[in-house]
Order: sequence, then C-alpha cells, then structure tokens
Amino acid sequence: MTEQQEASEDVVMTRIGQALMLLHGGDREEARNRFGVIWAEIGEHGDPLHRCTLAHYMADAQDDAGDELAWDLRALAAADGLGQDRLDAHHASLAVRAFYPSLHLNLAADYVKLHRPDAARIHLDRAHTALDALDDDAYGNGIRAALDRLEGRLEGA
Repeated sequence: MTEQQEASEDVVMTRIGQALMLLHGGDREEARNRFGVIWAEIGEHGDPLHRCTLAHYMADAQDDAGDELAWDLRALAAADGLGQDRLDAHHASLAVRAFYPSLHLNLAADYVKLHRPDAARIHLDRAHTALDALDDDAYGNGIRAALDRLEGRLEGA
C-alpha cells in the first residue's frame, strides 16, 4: 500500500469519526447525512473496514428499527469481508474477531425492537460465542454488561 493510499484511508476514518461526534452530540440528522455521503463515496464494494465501521455507526443514527437492522446487517457483512490485507494474519484475525460481539449484540437489540425474540436469541448466542475475543477492560466489560441487560429484557418479555 502506498503512502498516498494510507493517507486517503485515514481521511475516510477521520470523516467517519467527525460524523460520529455529531451523532454523540445529538445531531442525528446531520450525522446520518454525512454518513450517507461517505457511504455513497466508498460504495458497497469499498474497503470492508470502512464499510463495517460506517454501517455500524450509521445504524445508531437511524430512527426506524428496520433501517437500523439493515445497517447492522451491512456492518456484519462487511466484517465478514474483512481480509488479512489490513494487518498481518495474527493481528487481522484478532482485530476482526473483536468486532463480532458488538455486531451481534446490536443485531440482537434490533430484533428485540422488532419483536423478533427468536432472531434476537440467535445473535445473543453468537455474541456470547465471540466474547473470548474481548479483553477484560472497560470496552469488553461494557459489551458483556449490555449482553446481560438485553438477555434480562428478553427473559422478562
């Protein structure tokens, strides 16, 4: 990969991060607009890491549960397409594996919103299966706690 290609990729991730700050700041519409522009530029066949990251956050910017599910499914498909060209084989597999608990947690939450508990349970199981990829840190513990909360909601439903 050339230096120019690397710089270009950094620009995409920076732009995704800027839109994410808008989302976290409460400006969902502007974040959604910016994510949409970036998605149009990178396309369905762009860099899988960019597509996974963007779709993951675009899902959070949706007002409709069906739209959120569609974006979370795009994020999962992109994660499945992440190749080992990003990093050496060992680091690539660890980096990709660390996406899955969160991706499956989000899908489970989408299915709960859509009153599809069987589909939610499938993704909760997949998230649990993937938990070994997470460290025992704030992020990993946050994902584990969110899984527990969602399971509690499903059991109470």
